[in-house]
Amino acid sequence: MGIIQTLSNWDKSAFFYLNSFHSELMDHVMTLFTITPTWLLFYGVTLYVIIRKYGRKALPVIISLALIILLSDQLSGLLKHSVMRLRPSNDPTMAPFANVFFKAGGLYGFVSAHAANAFSFATFTTLLFHNKAFTIFIFPWACIIAYTRIYLGVHYPGDILGGMILGSLIGWAVFKLLVLVESKVFPVHPYQRIKLSISELEIIVISATMVVFFTFSTVIVLLQNDLM
Repeated sequence: MGIIQTLSNWDKSAFFYLNSFHSELMDHVMTLFTITPTWLLFYGVTLYVIIRKYGRKALPVIISLALIILLSDQLSGLLKHSVMRLRPSNDPTMAPFANVFFKAGGLYGFVSAHAANAFSFATFTTLLFHNKAFTIFIFPWACIIAYTRIYLGVHYPGDILGGMILGSLIGWAVFKLLVLVESKVFPVHPYQRIKLSISELEIIVISATMVVFFTFSTVIVLLQNDLM
């Protein structure tokens, strides 16, 4: 058996294990966690902190954030159609045995755009904020977003790992580009970043906590009233 086939078999075994933990509550919660609108409060608060922290110099940062999302989406799509690896939800040999909830997704799965987006955002903001506590918070958040794709049956762990690597590289590269541009724009007084303060960190963490709390609360109430 070749190494590629061996790795593929390991990937499928890991998928079945990680995809096996299901409950009615978590099916709906994970579905909400995986969609962008659920996290608008968190993203909005993070953007607010950036604008308040950097003032008029926040514009290059905001452009950089838009760039990492664009690159993550486009490069993930390019890889999907180059590698052409079927998602487990679309593979006729896998789909009957997988827990697929929500929707099957596009035809191909390598790499996961969700994982790439989450990890590009996590890497870029970690380099931007220079705060260890933020790093400890943001990467587990990115892992949860990535795991929702396995839980919902639309990605293998290998797809997620590929997305994590791609996203981390994009986040790092765009941050380096931002630093380079700043050194050209402010050659005499280069832009000096200040570490994220405790109060700013608290605002971001509280916003994410509120998203989690209201998501669980909403799903529980709807399930108790047979509305889901």
